[in-house]
Formats: sequence, C-alpha cells, structure tokens
Amino acid sequence: MTAADARGSRASGTGDTANPLEALSLDQLRRRRSMKWRTHPADVLPLWVAEMDVPLAPPVADALREAIDMGDTGYPAGTEFAESLAGFASRRWNWEGVAIDRAAVIPDVMMGAVQVLRLITDPGDPVVVNSPVYAPFYAFLTHDDRRIVEAPLGDDLRIDPAGIEETFRRLREESGKGKIACLLSNPHNPTGTVHTFEELAAVAESARRYGVRVVADEIHAPLVLPGAEFTPYLSVPGSEDAFSLMSATKGWNLAGIKAALALAGPEAAGDLRRMPEEVHHGASFLGVVAHTAAYHHGDKWLDALLAGLDANRNLLGELVAEHLPGIGYARPEGTYLAWLDCRSLGLASEEGSTDLAVVTDLAGPAKLFLEQARVAVSSGHIFGTGGAGHVRLNFATSRSVLTEAVTRMGHAAALHTR
Repeated sequence: MTAADARGSRASGTGDTANPLEALSLDQLRRRRSMKWRTHPADVLPLWVAEMDVPLAPPVADALREAIDMGDTGYPAGTEFAESLAGFASRRWNWEGVAIDRAAVIPDVMMGAVQVLRLITDPGDPVVVNSPVYAPFYAFLTHDDRRIVEAPLGDDLRIDPAGIEETFRRLREESGKGKIACLLSNPHNPTGTVHTFEELAAVAESARRYGVRVVADEIHAPLVLPGAEFTPYLSVPGSEDAFSLMSATKGWNLAGIKAALALAGPEAAGDLRRMPEEVHHGASFLGVVAHTAAYHHGDKWLDALLAGLDANRNLLGELVAEHLPGIGYARPEGTYLAWLDCRSLGLASEEGSTDLAVVTDLAGPAKLFLEQARVAVSSGHIFGTGGAGHVRLNFATSRSVLTEAVTRMGHAAALHTR
C-alpha cells in the first residue's frame, strides 16, 4: 500500500470491519511477546492483563507504516492529537467539551494521574478511590507518597453517593484547609460499571461542597457496551476544577505505543499549565501518531470490536451459568473486563499488596484457576477492599479461547468443591 493509499483508507475509515476478536488464531497469539502472552507458560490461557487479542485497526497500522516509511520518528508537535479526541468526543458522546488550549500530552494515563495529583496535592495528602478499583492506583499513589482513602462501591458495584459525601466530609474535618483529591475510574475497572450522569453529578456536587479536586481516569471511555452511555466527567455541573485523563490505549489496544491526554476544566487550566515541560515529552511520537489515527479514523473498527465484545459478554454469562454455577457474574456495562464473585469456593482470605508487581500477585481463586485450570485471571485482592474472593477476567479474546478457558475453570472449581 502506498502512502497515498494509506491516507485514502484512513480518510474514508474503510478497512476490515469483521469481528477483530476472531481475526487471530491461538498459534498466532502465542507468538506475541507482550506481557499477556509471555508472563505464563505456553499451556496457560491468559485472560488477565488488559490487552486484547486483536490485530491493529487498519487505519492505525497504516498511519504507523506511513510514519516509518517516511522516517518520521521525531518529537511530537502540534495539537492534532487533542483535535482528534475532540472530534471523537463530538461524534461518539455528543460532547463539545475538549478545549484544545486546556489539553496536554502526557506519557500515559497512569503517569498522567500521578503528575496531575502532584499539581493539586502535596505528599501525605489523601486521595479518595472507589474500591475495588484498578490496582495500580494503590501502587503508583503510595509510591508517590499520597495517602489512599477508600470510599467503596455499593453492593451493586455502583458509586455510593452517600458514602462518597461522608468520606469527603470526614476528610475535610480532619484536614482543615488541606488538599484532598479523588481519583475516579469510569468506566470502572475492574467491575465494568459505567457511572451515570446522575452518579457523577452527585460526586461533583460533594466535591465542590468539600473542596475536593477530582481526577477522572476515563481510559476505557470508548468501550461502553450496548445498554449503557458514557458521560465525560468534565461535562457534569460542578466539574469546572476537575481533570480528565483520556487515551486510545484500551479502545484500540495500544498499550505498548504510549500516549494520552490530560484535559482540564476551565478552573483547572492554570494548574495544568504548571505541569513540567518534561512530562509532555514522555509520550512516544509513534504513540501520538497511532492514537490520533484511532480517534480520527478508527470508528468502524471500534464498532466491530464493540459488537464482538457484546457477544462475548453474553457468551461469558452463559458459560459461567453452565460451568461455574456457584460463581457470581456481574454483567459489565463497559470495558472488556468481567468481575466474578468466587467467594462460594470458600478459599482462604487474601491480603492486598502495594507493590508495583501487584498485577501478578495471585491468591485464592485466581491461584486455583492458574494452578488447576491453567487459566490466568487477575486476583481480586489486588483491587483493594471488596476484591478478596473475586477475580477479574478479560473477555477480549476469541469465542473459542473464552469457551475453553471457562470450561477449564469450571472443572477446577468442581474438583475443589467436591
């Protein structure tokens, strides 16, 4: 394909729109060298870390090839990345709130969270999280000397507005005029919950009342499944002093090609301008190329992926009911992550870790499934309070791999409870 052909393909958004999850064989996947496929032995089916078993979206691959063919591998420049996100947000969420002058390139979402929290909190200050929540929140923030305070999700795995307000109130009484922040995950990792406009508005109202600065990790925003709707945090009333962190990483499987954007509400623009210049240089130029292409031209591929994930979400429910009848399955509204309640297996209690290697820390049911079923899932305890006895399963794979994995898990669970 010539550079002109590549530009034409990207401009029209054409390309293979078959289910990307069915494009690669197990043999092809086993040749991959990324963390998902190299952490465990070859007989293990890896459904743990947040990588999808898909090829690159054609518009993204074309953009990368064109850059490499031109030797265009220098430093990122310009505002096209932010402009591409603005266009995507307008098309997909009917949101016109991406202000280019309040957007900054950052290395990735998690490093962006650390850098933004450095702007609005000091060492030792509290940062509220809604547990169970993405395990690196604990590791990165603890290593950066912030104090994590949990405001757990409700029993329905949704934000508990009353619990958040009480946490904010208590922290304000304790800290006086000190700085307080809240790191929000939406769509929520690991539960797949997509927070509603009303839930987010309640968070914003409480945050304004008690002087809490909200940072919203919205990395899974492109992956909202049928039946749910994504609400950008910066679109809700009261979010004017908040931040959003967005990236094409999860929607188009670009974790190894790093780039992201930090977006500031109008009252937070001055804080964003204080971010050190070197932070903006941390993103990969090819990452910016790939993410920009995804936002500009990746809609059709994303739609095909979402249809495949929706089908897998339904298949997983059927497989759990058949092979793991004692296991609770919370049908996710977004992401490609399923939260399975395995407490009925009666395994020993688990203790969490704050080490950066936490993603590979196994206990309880996850250890059982790895050792007895040769299926790798993420251990629930690493996600904080409410996680013990659960596992997180990545269903962004082929139907055949998903079916084989859950069947194996069912056999292991049956042997354990016999």
